[in-house]
Amino acid sequence: MSNNKVRHDPPLRRGPWQVHGEETVFENPWLALKRYPITQPNTGLPSEYGVVHFKNIAVGVLPLDTEGYTYLIGQHRFAFDAYSWELPEGGGRLDVPPEETARRELEEETGLVPSDLLPLGSWQTSNSVTDERAVAFIATGLTPGQTAPDPSEVLSLRRLKFSELLALVMRGEIADAFTVLMVQTALLKAQAGQLPDEISRHLLAKD
Repeated sequence: MSNNKVRHDPPLRRGPWQVHGEETVFENPWLALKRYPITQPNTGLPSEYGVVHFKNIAVGVLPLDTEGYTYLIGQHRFAFDAYSWELPEGGGRLDVPPEETARRELEEETGLVPSDLLPLGSWQTSNSVTDERAVAFIATGLTPGQTAPDPSEVLSLRRLKFSELLALVMRGEIADAFTVLMVQTALLKAQAGQLPDEISRHLLAKD
């Protein structure tokens, strides 16, 4: 745990806010919780902002095999004390290309190695209190590799049609926001003709 304080004199500006300092309230290898004394732009009164700064970029993968199946990872999420089914996801160092992280995470969690990665989207997952950035890819040309989950992970693997995954999302049975974003974005892009024909065919198939 750290408690470093930095005073900004004169204050820095972030958009309409005057920022008078920063303090690291908590820190570990993955994130830092920082407190910022500020002046409110609408009232001129003193206040504060708490921001979770992530040290990694979130990377997600929507894998599609030649039969139109995708793959979900099941695991118990500590923060919500609940079991969650999700597309393969993980964190990558900020100085490492997201594509490299996507390939690593996909193989570690599913044992699949992609020959092609197609950019799907980039999002701010909770921009009122964190600076986390999420990047996603569609992975094709899948061949067998070697799983290597983290020591803290107990993972299950599920293979299902994209139409089945979409149904789970629409029924609210998948709560992971990153997975929902990837599924809905992929579907919308397929419907708009913004993806390669073979990928769109799998994503729009009804069976």
